[in-house]
Amino acid sequence: MREAVETIPPNMSEPSAQIKPGTPAPDFTLTDQSGNDWSLSDRIGKVVLLLFYPANETLVCTRQLCSLRDNWSKYLDTKAEIVGISSGSREANEAFASKYRLPLQILADEDRTVTSIYAKHWLLPLNFMRGLTVIDARGMVRTHQTMLRAFRPNDHDVILRLYAARAEAIEDRRNELRARVRRMILG
Repeated sequence: MREAVETIPPNMSEPSAQIKPGTPAPDFTLTDQSGNDWSLSDRIGKVVLLLFYPANETLVCTRQLCSLRDNWSKYLDTKAEIVGISSGSREANEAFASKYRLPLQILADEDRTVTSIYAKHWLLPLNFMRGLTVIDARGMVRTHQTMLRAFRPNDHDVILRLYAARAEAIEDRRNELRARVRRMILG
């Protein structure tokens, strides 16, 4: 049985806020390529995949997002919400998404504030890194990975991580219902 954890996200401005599995995911709000605000806190109750990539129109980033597009139906089957996060402007992200027919929302983190929290490496600069974070329905980090920008995550592995986070959410809900029924029966 998993240990219960507090679900209040830490303040992102605190230097001690580290992204680790089993910790609350820091909340943030960014603008997507259509100009809409997107907030992590609005997604409580859903599994979320955050894909941090260094730049639009680079070889590995384009391959990563086109591979995601080509496997989109498999990603949708997980019932997770998938977003890309780039240091590009809203307009640049819109052009990139349109050019490659990318089905996901791409959030603009032009000053890299959010990226510096989620995809930071202890030694290498942000523009050398990409990151992947799976957040469960309670707002807890389930998977967190940073890698050199020359590498990209394997779609199959990412999809398995999303299913694992979803299974945990279903198990949590089952346990809540079981406890409620026990209370009702035992009075």
